[in-house]
Amino acid sequence: MAGPYAEPELAAIAAHCTEREDAARKVERLMRKVVAANWLSGRIGEVFDAIVTGASPKGTYVRLKKCPADGRVVKGEKGIDVGDRVKVKLAAVDVAKGFIDFERV
Repeated sequence: MAGPYAEPELAAIAAHCTEREDAARKVERLMRKVVAANWLSGRIGEVFDAIVTGASPKGTYVRLKKCPADGRVVKGEKGIDVGDRVKVKLAAVDVAKGFIDFERV
C-alpha cells in the first residue's frame, strides 16, 4: 500500500517546513536583539566587560559578560581578535532594529 503522498509532494512539504522554520528563527533572533537593545537603552556611556565573538570585514562583535547582549564595536576595534576580553562603552542603540554599538575603552 502506497503512502498518502508521492515523493515530489513530500519534498515540497519538507522544503516549505524548512523555510517556515528558518523564518521563525530569524524573527526570534531579531526579538532577542530588540529586547537587549531596549534593556540597554538607558545605559548609554556605561562600561561593560565583554568578549570578542566575531571579527570580519563587516565588523567586530562582542558579547557582554553579565547579560546576554551582543553588539558591534564601532570605535577601537583595531587589534582585537575573537576570544579577547575587552572593556567596552555603550555608544548607541537602535531598539527598533536591535542594533547595539560599543566603543573599546
